[in-house]
Amino acid sequence: MTRTVFEKADVVPRVAEVFRELGYEGASLSQITARTGLSKGSIYHFFPGGKEEMAAEILAHIDAWFVSHIFEPLEKNEPLAAIQKMWREIDAYFQSGRRVCLVGAFALDETRDRFAAMVHQYFRRWMDSLCGALVRAGADKEASKAVSEEVVAGIQGGLILARALQDEAIFERTLAGLSERVTRFLKTAVP
Repeated sequence: MTRTVFEKADVVPRVAEVFRELGYEGASLSQITARTGLSKGSIYHFFPGGKEEMAAEILAHIDAWFVSHIFEPLEKNEPLAAIQKMWREIDAYFQSGRRVCLVGAFALDETRDRFAAMVHQYFRRWMDSLCGALVRAGADKEASKAVSEEVVAGIQGGLILARALQDEAIFERTLAGLSERVTRFLKTAVP
């Protein structure tokens, strides 16, 4: 039988999907090995610190994706194009509401205290990046801050509701509504 050799970069997304499905507490080592196809030895080779190290690596992996696909474009690119890109990337990343936000899940369960700094940094940078893009587009900073909080909260709520009701159209409508909200805000906020 051919043996598959994995790199850590291949393993982290696989383990992340187990955490997405079962949560941090529900993802036992036996569940992780069964669902990833990795042996216990391989898991401990990649994550000698156990489940806590797995979670930290997953959060870092997610953060890296958001930095390159969402945060940096919002911070550096033309603001209106970057905001439009954000909607597309978010829809693709969360698979139109079929994929739970693992960082959001970590904020809600028992892992919150263990990873509070990473969770806080993720949500804060997302809101700050979007706020900065809105301000660069000509909107008032305080109003942009409020809209940015509304957008991130709306995305998270849309994900939860879409998953809870098993209706991805909810997430799609949420994104469309938030996009329209931002468009209206910019039309009224920018002279």
